[in-house]
Amino acid sequence: MSQQPEKKHPEVPEGKSRFLITRQMKPNEKGFVGYETIWEPFQKEAEYQTPKRP
Repeated sequence: MSQQPEKKHPEVPEGKSRFLITRQMKPNEKGFVGYETIWEPFQKEAEYQTPKRP
């Protein structure tokens, strides 16, 4: 009987947008290929300053 060749997943380039980066992960033991998602912060956090007393 002939054996089926092992499926190879194509290498996907890193995706970049304004607040998001997506990278392809390596296939696991079952052959599942996932994607890693990295979010950039939408806003900067300012340091709190106590208001002046009247």
